[in-house]
Amino acid sequence: MAEFMELEGQDGVRMAWNVVPGTKQEASNCVVPVSAIYTPIKPFPSMPVLPYAPLRCRNCRSVLNPFSIVDFAAKIWICPFCFQRNHFPPHYASISDENLPAELFPQYTTIEYQSPREASSLPPVFMFVVDTSIIEEEMAFLKSALSQAIGLLPDNSLVGLITFGTLVHVHELGFGTIPKTYAFKGSKDVSKDQLLEQMGFFLNKPKPSTGVIAGARDGLSSESIARFLLPASDCEFALNSILEELQKDPWPIPVDQRASRCTSTALSVAASLLGACVPGSGARIMAFIGGPSTEGPGAIVSKNLSEPIRSHKDLDKDSAPHYHKAVKFYEALAKQLVHQGHVLDLFACALDQVGVAELKVAVERTGGLVVLAESFGHSVFKDSLRHVFQSGDKDLGLSSNGIFEINCSKDIKVQGILGPCASLEKKGPLCSDTIVGQGSTSAWKLCGLDQATSLCLIFEIVKKDIPDATVQSSSNQFYFQFLTYYQHSTGEMRLRVTTLSRRWVAGPGSIQDLIAGFDQEAAAVVMARLVSFKMEIEAEFDPIRWLDKTLIHICSRFGDYQKDSPSSFSLSPRFSIFPQFMFHLRRSQFVQVFNNSPDETAYFRMILNRENVANSVVMIQPSLISYSFQSVPEPTLLDVAAIAADRILLLDSYFTIVIFHGSTIAQWRKAGYHNQPEHQAFAQLLQAPRDDADAIIKDRFPVPRLVICDQHGSQARFLLAKLNPSATYNSDGHHPEISKS
Repeated sequence: MAEFMELEGQDGVRMAWNVVPGTKQEASNCVVPVSAIYTPIKPFPSMPVLPYAPLRCRNCRSVLNPFSIVDFAAKIWICPFCFQRNHFPPHYASISDENLPAELFPQYTTIEYQSPREASSLPPVFMFVVDTSIIEEEMAFLKSALSQAIGLLPDNSLVGLITFGTLVHVHELGFGTIPKTYAFKGSKDVSKDQLLEQMGFFLNKPKPSTGVIAGARDGLSSESIARFLLPASDCEFALNSILEELQKDPWPIPVDQRASRCTSTALSVAASLLGACVPGSGARIMAFIGGPSTEGPGAIVSKNLSEPIRSHKDLDKDSAPHYHKAVKFYEALAKQLVHQGHVLDLFACALDQVGVAELKVAVERTGGLVVLAESFGHSVFKDSLRHVFQSGDKDLGLSSNGIFEINCSKDIKVQGILGPCASLEKKGPLCSDTIVGQGSTSAWKLCGLDQATSLCLIFEIVKKDIPDATVQSSSNQFYFQFLTYYQHSTGEMRLRVTTLSRRWVAGPGSIQDLIAGFDQEAAAVVMARLVSFKMEIEAEFDPIRWLDKTLIHICSRFGDYQKDSPSSFSLSPRFSIFPQFMFHLRRSQFVQVFNNSPDETAYFRMILNRENVANSVVMIQPSLISYSFQSVPEPTLLDVAAIAADRILLLDSYFTIVIFHGSTIAQWRKAGYHNQPEHQAFAQLLQAPRDDADAIIKDRFPVPRLVICDQHGSQARFLLAKLNPSATYNSDGHHPEISKS
């Protein structure tokens, strides 16, 4: 596994098969698809940033890379993708074996080009969309968190504010003398033209001709825009004044009804306003939602409390009356936001469902952030929001306006991407007929991306015949090139180029090579993303059966065994943990929707679809570390047998971190032994898991929930739910540690 992590440390790529099956049939026999999990803007301290434009192949537009064949005498380079011969331009005249440009250095397979001329003149834009149909206590928590966030905004960033409940209120921040807002009816969808008309954008200027997208470039004056979007440094006082005065939605709520909340109309108004004022800029709509949407085209439930909010069972039976209409609305909103290049971030904080399942499409296609918590006062929300605007070592590195393109060798096609992106529908010879996720294209839009955003690319091998051995030995490399053009957090435009080469094998002797190149962690994550995708789009799909069949086929293909002798079965160390991952994936929240709402399931899958391999593996199979006086902290099996009275356990399941004290440890802690100087060792034992948990929390977004509990306490359920119950109340070897849990 270490060599695969080294490759990730160099290029930000993990591939399930690092030796690629060379033909269509071989790839089909391998069961796990040829795939890559790529983190487009993963930071690399040693990566050079070149201050000039890249050199591209005139045929396939791929960028000059270390795998290009160079003829120094003739000043020609041959593209490894299409074999086109390209001349070097005059400024490469001094190129030689001893004088190579950085992009030809063998160690620089990932490199970045910076175009100072193309630096964006537009600063980052944040449009806060705030739910006011929440109780006073939640309102106070939210106002406090927003005031902190406003203080952390970059001074040059533009800020706008929309609040909503029964009505949508657009606040005119540029009108400093008294608070001024424009109100829109929540149950009615407002078009962009109606919005601009009502908000007086064309009072001093004629309306632009029909068919023209209004914007700073063609008709809207900077004065008009500055009424609603102001630099943070100019409007901090006005914003804080509005927040202080902000009250919960004043409309009365009958006892038998839910609060009136027009989430979809508010988001639509925000999208149209940003589309009119700052199209093509790195703008983010940050939605803070505290309950279910009951008004407008994106309502998820009626106001009548006698109607329950849709459950997984309702969705399976197709008996959720509002679901399809809401999803259709958010698909249209996603399309609009992608066209404008804007991002939708979602902070959903409520004990009830708020509609994350419906909103998923808009958040995911725009590359938005998502946080789900129980309350606006919960540390999961407050710390995550702070983390978004944090600067320094642990910042998210928020970037915008990305376009992602792929080039591959001619025997490979792209089926699609599973991850936070939207297809740009750039059809071509690279596109496979089979579509997975965002497919049928070789270019994708990444409206928002950060340093951890990871895309899962699914490939198809199209070569049908097995070539003879002589050809195979001379040209047995497949090449992949990933191009990410994006606006860096500093405002400048950059192009990140990653070029990979992987050996392919085919024929009878290839199985050992395939085994040697199998990355079981990456394969498990690919299978998790695939099964989540299939559960969402395929009716009557049985995920457990599909995963079991996959595992059986893999074991029969790559395992060693004698027929009719189960005890003879063995798997190579390269495959040995894969069945364990599949066991945990079958039991995970991605596959088992029982006891989770559609919102929670959508949230878990959205995070899985954007995280890298290391974090995704923790979501599939949590890590459990044991602390005791007898040994140094050590990983232990996810089993109730790990529980002991004199142990502390640290469980990391990505969304939740649990520090579990055994009964003896808990008694000593309650007796205060750790405060006594003669029990320093005990104080250190108590502190060690806390320090490790803090280190995990600092690095992670969204911030996980921290649960500190004792054996036999009610909160111990957070640990026990993740452990294999090898001993239960009924088993012969009665396990005293779980008897009171």
